[in-house]
Amino acid sequence: MTINKKVGSLCIWFIIFSLLIYPIEGFAYNPEPEYEKKIALFRSVESLTGLPWEYLAAMDQYEQNIQKKDTQPLPNRITSIQILDSKWSGLSNPDLHSTNSTSIHFFQGMGRDGNGDGIVDPENDQDVLYSVALFLSSSGNSEDQIREQLWKYYQQPSTVDVITHIARLYQKHQTLQLDTNSFPIPLQYNYTYRGTWGANRGWGGRRIHEGTDIFAGYGTPVLSTCYGYVELVGWNVFGGWRIGIRDAKNRYHYFAHLKGFRKGLKKGDLVTPGEILGAVGSSGYGPPGTSGKFPPHLHYGVYKFNGSRNYSFDPFPLLKKWEKEARIKKKSTHKKKKH
Repeated sequence: MTINKKVGSLCIWFIIFSLLIYPIEGFAYNPEPEYEKKIALFRSVESLTGLPWEYLAAMDQYEQNIQKKDTQPLPNRITSIQILDSKWSGLSNPDLHSTNSTSIHFFQGMGRDGNGDGIVDPENDQDVLYSVALFLSSSGNSEDQIREQLWKYYQQPSTVDVITHIARLYQKHQTLQLDTNSFPIPLQYNYTYRGTWGANRGWGGRRIHEGTDIFAGYGTPVLSTCYGYVELVGWNVFGGWRIGIRDAKNRYHYFAHLKGFRKGLKKGDLVTPGEILGAVGSSGYGPPGTSGKFPPHLHYGVYKFNGSRNYSFDPFPLLKKWEKEARIKKKSTHKKKKH
């Protein structure tokens, strides 16, 4: 990096963090929520490297979701991306904990000095994000070029998909605040459910029930539970007509045994909480079109990808929480209309 670029980089970071730490006179100091500090970092790196900030945000969210407690970032960091020592310093570098720019560059390490302090620090947010952004944008800033670099970094096709799908959500909504959820059945319809995750299932071979069954009338609307990217739409021998949606927290929401899909819904669409996806049915347990082998219901499951495989977890507590929130919201809306 030339001296002019280093000085420019240092000036940008100084201005950003001066505004974060020393508020403009006349305004009360109110610390920004973590997501606002993060998005400021991501956008600043975008201005330096040209890499769309959404990919850094998506990679950071993915890393946060798959990391174990003992590998969480140090307290002085607000982002979660952690680069292996061998990648940071260079595989052949005799000092895998090097913070020397010359040494790291010589051994073709990823590490770069993002804040202009002369230290290439793998535990510094600016240095890490700047280094990752340069790596991801080294071939160009199109989605295909970035996906290629993500593959080189993770060597896992599912990881590439998860990160790019989350990035699409950030691109559309231009915020990291995508935590709103919805109960999958409108409250005005009759429905019933209980916790059945882990129960035995026998059709097609012994297996466990990886979800919660919500029994409702045939044709009852099924709603999206999240802001999400539609990863799958179609038939499954077990689930019948089903939809799979990835949210910004790396959760995969699975809706099965549907009567059918909303007209025009397709893989790659972005959906919002409460948006109609399809309708309750009784499809499944056979070739395409099989229906009626059990009472109509929605099978709702939630999965996460941990970096190597998808695993299911009990969605019942989430459903109870979202149902309660929906009832409170409905009651509040009714009161406002009444007054």
